Amino acid sequence: MDETEQRAMGEVSQADVVLSGYGPVGQAFVNHLARQGDELARQHGVRPRVRAIRASSAQCWLRGSEPVPPRSAWGPLVPLEETLERTAARVFVQAIPSSPELRHQAVKEAVEALRQGVHVVTATKSHLLGHWRELDEAARGLGVMIRISGATGAALPAGDLSRTALRGMGCETIRACPNGTVTFVLDRLAQGDSLSDAIHEAQRRGIAEADPSADLSGEDAATKVRLLAALAWGWDPALVRVETQPVIEDTAGEALSAASRNRRLRAVAGASVDQPYFVQVRLEETRPGDPLHALDGPEKAVVFGCPDAGDVTVSGGRSSPLGAALALVKDTIEVTAPRTGFF
Repeated sequence: MDETEQRAMGEVSQADVVLSGYGPVGQAFVNHLARQGDELARQHGVRPRVRAIRASSAQCWLRGSEPVPPRSAWGPLVPLEETLERTAARVFVQAIPSSPELRHQAVKEAVEALRQGVHVVTATKSHLLGHWRELDEAARGLGVMIRISGATGAALPAGDLSRTALRGMGCETIRACPNGTVTFVLDRLAQGDSLSDAIHEAQRRGIAEADPSADLSGEDAATKVRLLAALAWGWDPALVRVETQPVIEDTAGEALSAASRNRRLRAVAGASVDQPYFVQVRLEETRPGDPLHALDGPEKAVVFGCPDAGDVTVSGGRSSPLGAALALVKDTIEVTAPRTGFF
């Protein structure tokens, strides 16, 4: 019986998951698997199931389809090694904040999971920037995988293109607007909003975080392009030099001026094989016909420059906790689903 017939008959494999981090992204991940588990199993031949959730000082164990208990009912945090062994997890999913304070925890847990032969799926960026080589070596040594779609654009599948789809295509440049918040803010400035009003509106709509400084400074866009370049060209993100141009109060005048000439101001992050280990984020006027000009609100886009094959562009993707959670779901399926035939 082939895998298509097995899926048709409801015979699917199970992928037990340990989740680290239960903020908005982690909660959206758990809720989506609970709602869509049957459909995911039917379509992909694998049913991801969260067996344990770890937070900063407590964790809970889940059985079957039971809901997540209230935090007051969670037990003490036990070593990750014990959690992975008790759950027989195939995947360790990270949804903890990408903050400097949690970087050590993120890399320690990721390496521990990899050394236990468990795939790692992460939306956390901080440890990827500083410990890329260490993580890669740990994964290769045990024959397991790391997937980072949630860290390179949430629901935008730019990481998949960088990692595999552009192999042999001769990609030489990456030009991107990978931060939906700053694109939304720039468009509001072009409509006459002040910077503070534009930020408040982005926060009201759930597009911007409480602290949007990494978005407006260009740091987040640079981080994502550093990671895309690492996937595409093998750069170590820790060695990449970054220059950024921030969005500030005076940017409102630039956005209005661009709009008066049927152009749109964009915070464009770029990298090129001709300038190894360098990523620049600058405010750029884009013209009609440019994929970055066409972005609407919080949409994101990445243009991969392939001189022989032609530019390859991916755009869209939801900038939200759900968008990041769906990227985690996609990567979890990708590392556990059957890999024969067309699948």
